[in-house]
Amino acid sequence: MPRFAANLSMLFTELPYLERFAAAAEAGFEAVEVLFPYEVAAKETQRALLANGLELLLINAPPPNYTGGQPGYAAMPEMEDRFRRDIRRVMRYADVLRPKMIHVMAGYAKGAAAQACFIRNLQYAADQAPQQMFTIEPLNPEDQPGYFLDDYALARDVLEAVARPNVCLQYDAYHAQLIHGDAAAVWAEHGAQAAHIQIAAAPSRTEPGTGVVDFAELFAAIDSSGYAGWVSAEYTPSAARTEDTLAWMR
Repeated sequence: MPRFAANLSMLFTELPYLERFAAAAEAGFEAVEVLFPYEVAAKETQRALLANGLELLLINAPPPNYTGGQPGYAAMPEMEDRFRRDIRRVMRYADVLRPKMIHVMAGYAKGAAAQACFIRNLQYAADQAPQQMFTIEPLNPEDQPGYFLDDYALARDVLEAVARPNVCLQYDAYHAQLIHGDAAAVWAEHGAQAAHIQIAAAPSRTEPGTGVVDFAELFAAIDSSGYAGWVSAEYTPSAARTEDTLAWMR
């Protein structure tokens, strides 16, 4: 069975941010991810991690644009200079929090220029921080219309063009199911490129155990593939208390 982690941007949100770390540890998680930790001083998040013996697996980049811009823009040519400035901000957080991975969000753009920009920015980030692992993740067009990275074959092409050992795929069963109609088949074809996994039921994005994805089958496939990373629960709990939605872990 895979090792499970908790996404604290979606789980335990009935609690204030800094209290979610203790709740995750009490529920049996040993690792967590936080999508956008930038509203809280990095030292505060670090203390919460250390106090509860938790490993931080992943954060997203670039930081949100609080002036109203898009949450990601690594594939937007007009934002290339800003991306390169902001990835330095991200690395200042990473220097304190030590996440295993940083998910670089492509943003909303299409075409050859967007793809070329995304490749350049990923290469830039990878070369600036060769000790840091970066990931890219296809997002489904129903939830994120116009998002550049909306297909696993496209992600494969981008990774091959980037050609950096510290840039890998982030596989998400929910998005894979909605994009291609078969999360297990996507894993079979693309899982070898994956450095991180996220899960949620599809199409509801609630806890595993509902919807069309056979998670017992998927977890068995992940185990048999030799994947040694974490599987992070990134779903919207169907109950008021996150702990009441964790039966799938057993």
